[in-house]
Amino acid sequence: MLDDYLKELQKITLLEPDEERALWQAYKDNGDMMARSRLIEQYQPLVFKETMRWHIHRDILSDALQEGTLGLMEAVERYDYRRGVAFPLFAVHRIRGAILDYLKREGAVSAVSLDEPDERGVTLQDTLCDEEQDPAEATSRQLLLEKVGHVLKRLPEKEQAVVEGVYLNDVEQKHLAKSLDISLPYVYRLQKRGIRRVRGMLSRFIHESRH
Repeated sequence: MLDDYLKELQKITLLEPDEERALWQAYKDNGDMMARSRLIEQYQPLVFKETMRWHIHRDILSDALQEGTLGLMEAVERYDYRRGVAFPLFAVHRIRGAILDYLKREGAVSAVSLDEPDERGVTLQDTLCDEEQDPAEATSRQLLLEKVGHVLKRLPEKEQAVVEGVYLNDVEQKHLAKSLDISLPYVYRLQKRGIRRVRGMLSRFIHESRH
């Protein structure tokens, strides 16, 4: 089953932004279930990436992928494309939560360090505590996610393309350099500059929200 899953994964081609938005509109506005299926298929690589992060034993890897897909499906159901938040940013927490809930049930979660942060600085302990999160904290997180979406839109065009490509769509810098017709060193400069801008704008937002 895992081999078949990997073969199907390799067949997936990334949608253009306009194509993806059209699918969200078709599903959310018109109830098009074929569009829903396309969106779930499109983001299977996100499930695979998140599952592989936890170095899960092969015996339960297929089940963990299925649980992650259920998290993806829930994210698709709850996502509102009108808010301007990138879907991967919205979905990754639900996918991760579904996988980790499964690992807890299987007693496999102890194999993963609770205190080791991922590349976003989120630890497994943080994720496990999410289910006890109070409504006010959940609302604050959602507001922050929405703010990130707005912040990215305020970046210069090429900075936005690089930051979204690297951090949300898992595109390698060399491929971004080719698609944007710029040098690889310039991609790295845009990446660093864009992240500095995002951090600055988010820091101001967090500071203002506390006062």
